[in-house]
Amino acid sequence: MGPKKKVETKMFKKKKEVITMEVKKEMIEKHEAGMRVSDIAKLYSKSTSTICTILKKKEEIKGLDAAKGVTRVSKQRPRVLEDVEKLLLVWINKKQLAGDTVNENLICRKAKALYTELVSKLPSTSRESEESFKASRGWFDNFKRRSGIHSVLRRGEAASSDAEAFTAQFQELIRSECYLQQQVFNCNETRLFWKKMPRRTYITEEESAMPGPKPMKDRLTLLLCTNASGELKVKPLLVYHSENPRAFKKCKVQKSQLNVMWRSSSKPWVTRILFVEWMNMVFGPEVKKYLLERNLPLKVLLVMDNSPAHPPGLEDDLLEEFKFIKVKFLPPNNTPLLQPMDQHVISNFKKLYTKALFQQCFEVTEGTNLSLRDFWKNQFNIVNCLKLIDKAWNGVTNRTITSAWAKLWSDSFVGHDIEGCAEFEPIVDEIVFLGKAMGLEVNEDDIEELVEEHGQELTTEELMDLHCEQQKEVMEVILTGKEEERSEDSLTANEIQEEHGQELTTEELMDLHCEQQKEVMEVILTGKEEERSEDSLTANEIQEMCKMWETLQNFVEKHHPNKVVAVRAMNLFNDHAMSHFRGILKKRQKSLDRFLIKSSPKRKKQFGESTQ
Repeated sequence: MGPKKKVETKMFKKKKEVITMEVKKEMIEKHEAGMRVSDIAKLYSKSTSTICTILKKKEEIKGLDAAKGVTRVSKQRPRVLEDVEKLLLVWINKKQLAGDTVNENLICRKAKALYTELVSKLPSTSRESEESFKASRGWFDNFKRRSGIHSVLRRGEAASSDAEAFTAQFQELIRSECYLQQQVFNCNETRLFWKKMPRRTYITEEESAMPGPKPMKDRLTLLLCTNASGELKVKPLLVYHSENPRAFKKCKVQKSQLNVMWRSSSKPWVTRILFVEWMNMVFGPEVKKYLLERNLPLKVLLVMDNSPAHPPGLEDDLLEEFKFIKVKFLPPNNTPLLQPMDQHVISNFKKLYTKALFQQCFEVTEGTNLSLRDFWKNQFNIVNCLKLIDKAWNGVTNRTITSAWAKLWSDSFVGHDIEGCAEFEPIVDEIVFLGKAMGLEVNEDDIEELVEEHGQELTTEELMDLHCEQQKEVMEVILTGKEEERSEDSLTANEIQEEHGQELTTEELMDLHCEQQKEVMEVILTGKEEERSEDSLTANEIQEMCKMWETLQNFVEKHHPNKVVAVRAMNLFNDHAMSHFRGILKKRQKSLDRFLIKSSPKRKKQFGESTQ
């Protein structure tokens, strides 16, 4: 028999051999001197692909001043990428709190789009220095780690399974508590471009060409609410940027007599404060009166999503007489699947609004000497809009509303078309007919596009503005501690609605953000030294307080329903408040160390004399 062949088993993977910067520079110099890639590979015992990779980055490597033995130099993250991630967090929170599904692919696509837009706004010299951003899997994992986001879904199946589980739970609640259709309500916010025509009409084209603010970008936010039977449409909450528009004075409008609860805000979105006010002043009284008139049990279930305007704990803000109202929150990332108002109710309302708008324009141009252009520019105002809102909201049929509950509450749906779309088609046809009768170039696609634009995503500029607002609101809560302003929407920094008025440029928004941060830091750093000097605080007091803060952090991280929000709020407090007290401890420790060092020779001498 021949000798046995020796069997070698690899117990460990061969450790990857790294190449120092000095060696990489040598390779580049040899290649520039005329040596071929294959010869360099043989000389350094490397593959030709490794040499080619190094040569591709030769300009970057040659410009590095690395210490001896360094294998790689980590460069500072580009400022534009930092901005991308800030805006991305705003966008993600908007999606998640609105109940939309957010996954890795969606986030990476949005990140690339934000990066492309921000880089396009840079000066040409800076733009050339920016490398391409691929939004890779590695970047995504690092972004998740840096931002504290742990609830991002990688698969859409999770949302679907959650929806099925919630539906079963919801229907069991309905059966066990014996709720009727008249007692179960759903509400949701939506924005409305109240003075906007389809994109291809000459009115929109002329307005787009005009300088300055565009009336077609003027928008308001509506909170719509109805019960599952469609019998009670609660008075909507309307938030607009102006408290008293000019048209109110001209038409002698009394806001208390409007068909909506009129509220104003520089940013026309629904906040928790406004939502609670609407609950106590409108929803509670109307629902109570409705149930009593029909001799129905005084109990109500309000179903809604986890938007910042209505977070958990809302029932505690209700007046005592409305404690019969119970709240049920839809699970995150499932709003498009389950929320009744999103199942054609709001889209149907917007189509009815557009129909009423076209109808009024047609009647004015046919019955008066006004042209469409004159009426639209000089006559159509927010008072007209309110009348159209009322007409459109009343026009949403019981059939549409009842069918919208089919996915969430199948027992409530009897004898209706599940999709409820059949009645929508004539509305679009009528709008197109009216538009063509007025000489407008419109078709079905134009109307669908107009309706979709009311719910379109935030622009990059609007995301930047929201980011600045969120930072400002959170810091106001931390610095002032005013309880009445400390609504969860300011803590979470996730008020996700749209800004009204003329849009600032990206550069102006970034400058605004920097100014706000500077002002906040000036307040924090200069502080109110007169109120309590550092000397009045003992080290034990500060250490005890730091331990309490750590306990609070652990509690919030464990129990807060939105980990992203919790981590961000705590990081802000850590950076802008707790760091002050830790700095005091550090200074005192340094002072103590200096004292011990100075006094040590003297103590040694004393110790030595005493021992002799």
